[in-house]
Amino acid sequence: MDKKYDYLIVGSGLYGATFAHLATKQGKHCLVIDKRSHLGGNLYCENVEGINVHKYGAHIFHTSNKQVWDFVNSIVEFNRYTNSPIANYKGKLYNLPFNMNTFYQMWGVTTPAEAIAKIEEQKAEVTARMRNDGVTIPRNLEEQAQMLIGKDIYERLIKGYTEKQWGRKCTELPAFIIKRLPVRLVFDNNYFNDKYQGIPIGGYNKLIEGLLDGIETKIEVDFFANRSYWEGLANKIVFTGKIDEYYNYRFGKLEYRTVRFEEEIQDMPNYQGNAVVNYTDREIPYTRIIEHKHFEMFGQDVYSCPKTIISKEYSTEWKDGMEPYYPVNDERNNSLYQQYKELADKEEKVIFGGRLAEYKYYDMHQIVENLLTHSNLG
Repeated sequence: MDKKYDYLIVGSGLYGATFAHLATKQGKHCLVIDKRSHLGGNLYCENVEGINVHKYGAHIFHTSNKQVWDFVNSIVEFNRYTNSPIANYKGKLYNLPFNMNTFYQMWGVTTPAEAIAKIEEQKAEVTARMRNDGVTIPRNLEEQAQMLIGKDIYERLIKGYTEKQWGRKCTELPAFIIKRLPVRLVFDNNYFNDKYQGIPIGGYNKLIEGLLDGIETKIEVDFFANRSYWEGLANKIVFTGKIDEYYNYRFGKLEYRTVRFEEEIQDMPNYQGNAVVNYTDREIPYTRIIEHKHFEMFGQDVYSCPKTIISKEYSTEWKDGMEPYYPVNDERNNSLYQQYKELADKEEKVIFGGRLAEYKYYDMHQIVENLLTHSNLG
């Protein structure tokens, strides 16, 4: 018997909204539902004092794939924002990612040759120390990071931030978390290597609204509260939530990290002069401060708005009732996910997609690229 919809899409974040958009263009009939009071998932922005506030953390779109860039810009025009975060370590500022500006701020070196010599000197020290312990392969994140960049940068710009982010000491974290670190021997503070980057003009709500234009949506709907009803509406389900929840935690619960935000309205036009400032010493409890206006206002434009909005971010362990942000892809969780994936692979009428459903960290461009590449959406 024909059902009312071709696809029921559970979750209106970037994966769900993009899937719905592409499926609709292929003539499919879609319904998108979301348990939150708004569409857009973690991309949702709220306009406060004339500023688009990224309610679930900063999102910067970046890609080297022209097809992906042209696609998102066909929905809404993107601005010229370039991500150039600053690190604050005990009141001293350093540029990120690690580049000649960072090395000058750290050691006073002014040439690439001097920077390489300093880095190699410090890398040799940790290698010798490990050799004395009878090991040649890094046993944890601390040793891995120091083998890549040396002690000074690790101690000031990596250690405290990472321990706050993961809630564990670097000596207790697996080495694979930091497989490589970007080292640029040029005076370039652009965080990304990608050819294209920016923010939707008017905020990410414009992107989601454009993707879902003309598509039926329902908010404040809990799929699991009346699962059989929702499943009965469509020929196929596109599920973007937690895969372990979909299977009622049959094998146990996967672990996540989450983020808590403290949002403040500041009665000044410019609080920190940059969109992103990381606080890398362990004593400061938050990982970074986001000043939202700098995503869409540049140069002197920031003074056209008399107030500014900042968000302090606190990384914490996920618990029931919290929003899950990042999968904890350690050995235990990856093994558990594989058990759920084996069930998912057998599903003929369910498509699992996105960070939670695939238990994998995705950047936004990867979500879009995956869906554009698989134009036959299943």
